[in-house]
Amino acid sequence: MRTSPFHERLAELSETQLWEHWAGYLSAVKYQHSATVEYFATRNAVGVFDTSPLFKYRVHGPDAVGFLATVMLRDPTACRVGAAQYTAWCNDAGYVLEDGVILRVAEDEFWVTTVGRNLRYLTQLIAGRKAEVVDMSDQFAMLAVQGPHARNALGHLTDAVAPLDYFGLATTTVAGAPVTISRTGFTGDLGYEMWVRASDAVGVLDAVLAAGAGYNIIPIGAQALGMARLEAGLLLLGTDFESARHAWTDAQRETPIELGLAWMIPSATERTYVGKRAIEQERGAGTSRWKTVGIVVDAAGYERLYNDEGLVAPKDGVYRTGTFSLYDADFNTTPDAQYVGYVTSFMFSPVLKRHIGLAKLPLDRVAPGSEVFLELVVSHRPKYVRAEVATTPFYNPMRKAAPHGKDTA
Repeated sequence: MRTSPFHERLAELSETQLWEHWAGYLSAVKYQHSATVEYFATRNAVGVFDTSPLFKYRVHGPDAVGFLATVMLRDPTACRVGAAQYTAWCNDAGYVLEDGVILRVAEDEFWVTTVGRNLRYLTQLIAGRKAEVVDMSDQFAMLAVQGPHARNALGHLTDAVAPLDYFGLATTTVAGAPVTISRTGFTGDLGYEMWVRASDAVGVLDAVLAAGAGYNIIPIGAQALGMARLEAGLLLLGTDFESARHAWTDAQRETPIELGLAWMIPSATERTYVGKRAIEQERGAGTSRWKTVGIVVDAAGYERLYNDEGLVAPKDGVYRTGTFSLYDADFNTTPDAQYVGYVTSFMFSPVLKRHIGLAKLPLDRVAPGSEVFLELVVSHRPKYVRAEVATTPFYNPMRKAAPHGKDTA
């Protein structure tokens, strides 16, 4: 098991020493005994998350932009130099392989981050173009600095952060080391991600922690990050969808439209990209099987499920991933209730004070306000609580994407 370039310092800050496996690396589940404390760092202060296990690819050469334009759903030619772009890519059948962020660091050079391995896939698609894909995963560490005071903390280290708009990027120096910083993140809040040479990682992290000391900066683990990203309605590979490359059947694969990523798909374009024909047929014929939506659980009903069994309804720190069935009625009182879909991520939102989730539902049930019943196991028995379909993101502070100098809570 490998450790990231930041691990030496982050391990010293861990009260729990709870680690999990992420792409062959040790990754913190949580540093403090309460993941909710870490979560609030992303909403009230500053949290730092080690994203080094992400795979990092450099796509460069005279045909780099043209090559990526044949792969990505979103047109990379619209991504200017000094900007980043959230995108996804599909197979020929129009099923999503993965999503990720691309950074255009030069006219003919892009950096791509992915959760899964994509080097062979991308290389096979080059097909003689004047472009090359290079794996930079071991060369760079990555640190996400997230929360309403992230800009203030980083502003003590460099002047390059303050002018950045949402999805902008800059190359600067922190603690004497070259660093590329993008205004991006996975928390749905104001945040930045730093690319640091692996050999400079600990020095840069120490500088960030020192600069954020006056803003209550703390490291956060995967559970707190998961809570923040779920509030933001952000999809997690392996949880909210599977890569079409590794799925066994089409029932396990999903299209961009089914994942709620239809906004990425150009309505009319002559650009040819992988999966275009299948995606356009799906859109034209309306053949999507389901849609990924949000749900909000009835608070009083949730309390009753547990109170009736003499239990306190769990809230603090509730963050679960997996499959939770959805029905059109309470199966315990309506024996002919029908299964209609399922939830992939579920949590108690500390900000919203409600239980929320991401769900897959048929198209006739995705209108906001539509009623479903979530199956939970209470005292070893299935119980059902009412929930309503909701739009995502659940939480979307204006400061996340506000132009620089105009942040609003």
